[in-house]
Amino acid sequence: MQTLKSSKNSCSTILGCRILCTANVNAEMLSKQMERQILMQNQMRERQMAMQIAWSREFLKYFGTFFTVATLGLAVGAVKRKRPALLAPIFPLGFIFAYQMDSAYGTLINRMRREAESIMTSEHDCLDLPHGTPTFESIEKARRAKSSLTSFLEK
Repeated sequence: MQTLKSSKNSCSTILGCRILCTANVNAEMLSKQMERQILMQNQMRERQMAMQIAWSREFLKYFGTFFTVATLGLAVGAVKRKRPALLAPIFPLGFIFAYQMDSAYGTLINRMRREAESIMTSEHDCLDLPHGTPTFESIEKARRAKSSLTSFLEK
């Protein structure tokens, strides 16, 4: 009888250890999965930023060419026709060119990042979504409404 009782205790102890071990393994797996998701999201963000910078640099090549040709054409036209008013478009085009230069090769991204960090720390209420953060229930409600609308339209 004593052996049976100690056998039951050791069995329940072993079962409890297995449950705890399984829980620990599951928690570790979830932690690794979460870490991988965070790394993947960060890599995707970095790739998107790199594409944005590359787009700015490519756009700058085309706009720089346009700006140079337009500036030269307007300057020659202003001198030949003795009309300094023809130089007026160079001023706003110069601002656009400077912005594109800053975006492609300057510190615009760093200044935007600092401003975003400032907004997140001191003006966090500006970041609140209308109707708050979406919940599972609100998403399901919208999904059900859409599916019932689709079935109604099919009739």
